[in-house]
Amino acid sequence: MLQLQSSEHILPKPGSIGDDACAYAIIDNALFLSVLCDGVGSAKRGGTAARQTVKFFMNQFKARPKAWNIPKIMEVFTRHINGLLFKESITQYGQIELLTTLCLAIIEGETLYTLNLGDSRIYLLDTHGEFKRLSTDHTMDDEAMSHVLTQACGLSENVDIKVVSTPIHIGETLILCSDGVYNLIDEHSFGEMVRQGLGAGTIINHASQNGHLHDRDDMSLQIFRIEGLDPLHAIKNAQLPIPESLAKGEIIDGYTLLEPMMEHKRIWKVSKEGKPYVMKFPMRPDDEQALDEFVREAWTAKQITHKAFGHAWVPENRSIRYYLMDWIEGVGLNEYVKNRSLSVDNAIELGKFLHRAEAHLLHLGLVHGDIKPENILVSKKEGESGVNFKMVDFGSTVEIFSTDTRAGTPSYLAPERFNGSVINESTEIFSIGVTLYQVLTGKLPYGEIEPFQTPNFKTAVRPVKLNSKIPLWLDSIIMRSIAISPEQRYSHYSEFFYELKDPEKVKPFFSKETPLIERSPVTFYKIGFFLALLAETVTLVLYISK
Repeated sequence: MLQLQSSEHILPKPGSIGDDACAYAIIDNALFLSVLCDGVGSAKRGGTAARQTVKFFMNQFKARPKAWNIPKIMEVFTRHINGLLFKESITQYGQIELLTTLCLAIIEGETLYTLNLGDSRIYLLDTHGEFKRLSTDHTMDDEAMSHVLTQACGLSENVDIKVVSTPIHIGETLILCSDGVYNLIDEHSFGEMVRQGLGAGTIINHASQNGHLHDRDDMSLQIFRIEGLDPLHAIKNAQLPIPESLAKGEIIDGYTLLEPMMEHKRIWKVSKEGKPYVMKFPMRPDDEQALDEFVREAWTAKQITHKAFGHAWVPENRSIRYYLMDWIEGVGLNEYVKNRSLSVDNAIELGKFLHRAEAHLLHLGLVHGDIKPENILVSKKEGESGVNFKMVDFGSTVEIFSTDTRAGTPSYLAPERFNGSVINESTEIFSIGVTLYQVLTGKLPYGEIEPFQTPNFKTAVRPVKLNSKIPLWLDSIIMRSIAISPEQRYSHYSEFFYELKDPEKVKPFFSKETPLIERSPVTFYKIGFFLALLAETVTLVLYISK
């Protein structure tokens, strides 16, 4: 996952609000974007141009065309904002007034892409400790005219753009700065401060002390220390074909396709040297989004090592795009309970199993996203009573706190998920509760919910009323798990598991709609007694007053 440590600081020149602007973001957990602009002081609207340019890139990159590569996006967007600034200057002022330098840095996968216009700079401190400048100053060659820019954003209708690509590694540091910084501190000292791990504010304060206060320019500095890179980019861009169709008996890298496991024929039971496996392919050959989802799914699957899940891996020497999973003997839980309810003991074990599975995913920063009987396999324990469970299907597994609405099956989704709420422990516990309710009663607590339907949730029938074998303590746990209001539901897996393994500590659960006589009969009758007594007293007083 793309991770970095950031430090950013802007110090305007004395008596000014400043003409510099900068911002950065990690987009879609995979793309890093940083923009730094220094509004040209000789232009009346330089600061406006700088702020407008930064805002433009931050907004446009979030909605960028996914089919374009990064250099093309950088070039097209730069030409667009340059043209906008130039035309606005000419239209409103009749001369160039919206003028700014531009430094743009993008990290995708293991590549850093940079672009600059003007004299703001981009540096890289590499893993060998070398402090390298990646940008070129666009200024006049004559030393006396070195402050005059030959290129800037908004300077002319057309602009000469060069995107530079540089391999980036964990442990390296990316730096963007305006000329107000490097004009007051020599490059050697600048690099040494970055090597020491000093923050942007500290370096700017040190540099500002080297110049006369009234001569100092605006100073802006961004420092990014790379702590993790997105490994999925390289995997996705591997030159591997995706088969349009697959047929029984076909041999792929030594694996024989035995039979499709789904109607769409993209998941197959295969065999190699007499041993069965599962082979999964991307859903559609020419779909960029489907490929993104498949790559992330395969990557996630091989990170999961808990015994609650089957082992998955991506062979190094594949001839086409697929990933493999262990073949697990068993039947889907939905089939297992088709003509009978799960026993209470097995349901308790299922609840504990789902807790262990989700707790492992939480350690990886993930949630399953689609807990339901169809995604749980059941097999008999050898030589003893009871059953074993295994979780399958990594297609909906997402990072915790994601708002990915594709994850999950409607009938098992917490109410807040239909309103775009994040996926968290509480929403996953809701899915666990619905699953336990269904396998114990044969019914869904809130009925069948169709895709794209906005359901109206009403208090569910207590499971004990549908299956009298369910103990009251387990009934309360299930009802608390599927509570419509998140405030009444378990917030964390640990709370759910604590009560599941300590039945005597489970408190009776009642929804907000439960009548008082059911929630607390003693309180109900006490209130009734006092109300009746009050009525008798009022009647007596009225009688005496007559």
